[in-house]
Amino acid sequence: MAKIEKNKLIEKVKELEGLSNDEKAALIGYIKTKTYGLVWEDSTEKAWEQLKDYIPVLTEDKTKAIVNDTDEHKTPNHILIEGDNLLALTNLCFTHEGKVDVIYIDPPYNTGNKDFIYNDKFVDKDDEYKHSKWLSFMKKRLKIAKTLLSEKGVIFISIDDNEQANLKLLCDEVFGEKNRISLLPRITKSSGKTTDKIAQNHDYILFYAKNIEQVIVTGLPHDDEGFRYSDEYETSRGKYKLNQTLDYDSLSYSDGLDYPITIEGITLYPGGSYEKYLERKAGNHRRADWAWRWSPNLYDFGLKNGFIVLKKSKNGYRIYTKTYQYVSIVEDGDQYKVEYKERTKPIQSIDLIDNTYSNDNAKKELGKLFNPIPFDYPKPTSIMNTLLRIVPHSSTILDFFAGSGTTMHATMQLNAEDGGHRQCILVQGIEKDEDKNDLQIARKITYERNKRVIEGHTTPKGKYVEGLKDNNLRFFKVGFVPREKDTTNIERFARQSVNLLCIKEGVYKEQTMFGDLETDGFRYFKDGDKQFLVILEPDMIEPIIEELAKMDYEGKMPVYVFTTGHYPYTEDFWQVSEKVDLYPYPSCIYGACEKVMPKMEDKLLDLPDNVELSEEEANMTFEDLNKE
Repeated sequence: MAKIEKNKLIEKVKELEGLSNDEKAALIGYIKTKTYGLVWEDSTEKAWEQLKDYIPVLTEDKTKAIVNDTDEHKTPNHILIEGDNLLALTNLCFTHEGKVDVIYIDPPYNTGNKDFIYNDKFVDKDDEYKHSKWLSFMKKRLKIAKTLLSEKGVIFISIDDNEQANLKLLCDEVFGEKNRISLLPRITKSSGKTTDKIAQNHDYILFYAKNIEQVIVTGLPHDDEGFRYSDEYETSRGKYKLNQTLDYDSLSYSDGLDYPITIEGITLYPGGSYEKYLERKAGNHRRADWAWRWSPNLYDFGLKNGFIVLKKSKNGYRIYTKTYQYVSIVEDGDQYKVEYKERTKPIQSIDLIDNTYSNDNAKKELGKLFNPIPFDYPKPTSIMNTLLRIVPHSSTILDFFAGSGTTMHATMQLNAEDGGHRQCILVQGIEKDEDKNDLQIARKITYERNKRVIEGHTTPKGKYVEGLKDNNLRFFKVGFVPREKDTTNIERFARQSVNLLCIKEGVYKEQTMFGDLETDGFRYFKDGDKQFLVILEPDMIEPIIEELAKMDYEGKMPVYVFTTGHYPYTEDFWQVSEKVDLYPYPSCIYGACEKVMPKMEDKLLDLPDNVELSEEEANMTFEDLNKE
């Protein structure tokens, strides 16, 4: 095939008849920018079209809130959102832009076997645009995912051979090829699907960073079977190995490490021969020759602190050093000390092929929570447990293809194991069967699973499992408000978006008093040392400022001031400016969400900054506001 020069092709496009200037510009743009990577027929979808006319908003179903008696502001508030994940991700751009440390997703594999729904229809094997639809679907979500990731953030994506090659190229485009960390094969079942060719019993996990230079990937705990010996230090040091002798045929002989050791009345020399020791000390040694691994001072410290063992063999006696699970000897100035050190080993690309990570194991886990098992292809908690352990800075975890809710279950388990306070956010779409019936996966499976994990449950075999009660769970649904910014829509969006402020600030406890003021015309949320205000009526600004002036607290309180524009009455707050962070509300939410939404065409209106709520709205109770 002859090479085509770009400049000549561009000139031909300019001369084409029947195309508008915009169409020609689009073609020229493709020619200029696309040199390598995926090219596909972009497809639109229902959710994307909805975003042209509506802005999503999250409504809490408070009947499903699980709030334990622990200090709520110190207990992770996990979040489950029911609704299309593209819409939910749009709202999360306000609450969590640049704040998510780990994203794990298990998207539809696009097998053609009714696992991928696009525009309310299953995409089957014979669909000519099957890959294009899937790529269009994924790209929109991955672009937002990148926005949500912190600078140290990473994303893990499960996939199989149907789209693995395409997904890898797509992720190279979205996250950058240089930010690809690994492609990890994972066992799916111990015996593959019956076939006359090759049994398929694995899939993959793609592993990318937002900025690979900022990411730290640690090893896994190194607790191999070699740690099988016990002594009086087991409680503090763990078990130990005896696989290293103190003497060794060194790579470079050192006279200072070649000395006699007397232990239990027996004098020993490196290599076991007194005669050869004398030869070495006389200068007759090889470049690499026998010596001790430890200096005399280190040996004395190790002997005194229980790190030395004398063992007899048929060839005589040898000295061994103990390698403990959780401690090692480190230098402390010109002395030594025993220091806690969790032994780790680097994760290998084939670590996930152990049966621990299989779907078979996942079904066993679900079988302890449900009978019958309500989900066809669950993932085991061991996957997330391992992935979160190798990313030590993970404090906020997101899974926007939540399925059975494994990611949240694993997050809570790991918190219980290591005392962490990781927060998990799940998004589960509303899925329908062939008869268009709502399967209610988010409510009946995702929520119910994690509710039982938190509250405790009895297995189908009658065994009671204690709950992980140091966790809270809140359930939200995706709703809509017309996107056109007229006064009515802005007021309605402001009322319904308070939940987004709660999620962003991590505070859900609403108060009825703010100082000496009853919360009428504004809302006040406080939990421990975290608090924020939402001022819905401008008339309340002055009395609130008076109360703020009386208060003494650390840091600045977020204050969201209702306005139809972008000015949060900054000048009014000059007396307490050191006590508040002011935000124009709800334009701060519009701004964050609209960065990832499709453009509106001729739908924006210029409104004055200070349009007050109607008399009817001003007289609504907070209970009324929450109902809407």
